[in-house]
Amino acid sequence: MWEGRFRSCLTQSEDYVLACYRYIELSPVRANMVKHPGDYRWSSYRCNGEGKVNELITQHDQYQKLAVEEKERRAAYRELLKSHMDEDLNKQIREATNGNFVLGNDRFQKEIELMLGRRVTPGRSGRPRKE
Repeated sequence: MWEGRFRSCLTQSEDYVLACYRYIELSPVRANMVKHPGDYRWSSYRCNGEGKVNELITQHDQYQKLAVEEKERRAAYRELLKSHMDEDLNKQIREATNGNFVLGNDRFQKEIELMLGRRVTPGRSGRPRKE
């Protein structure tokens, strides 16, 4: 469980948080460890999709916005996890997480880059060309 280094990425809430939820919840399914995300012991699906109380989980604003009523929110979350996840988005999430880059649209990435004063997206491989 604690193998390797901790990986994370700063994520733009509006467009990417729920995609990250889906990516994380469906990872054990993609890895053929379980058939359903709720079957994975460390999953937050039972809390987010089934309503089981877990004091370790704090619901994100984007999750809260799925519906006003808790029952409807859980149903919307279950439907969200049923829909097809774009492989390009999976790749973006994987690269941002593994590289500690920013996950978001170009404007968001540029804002964060200016605030931090460093590159927040993958660079080009190899040495810069000589002029």
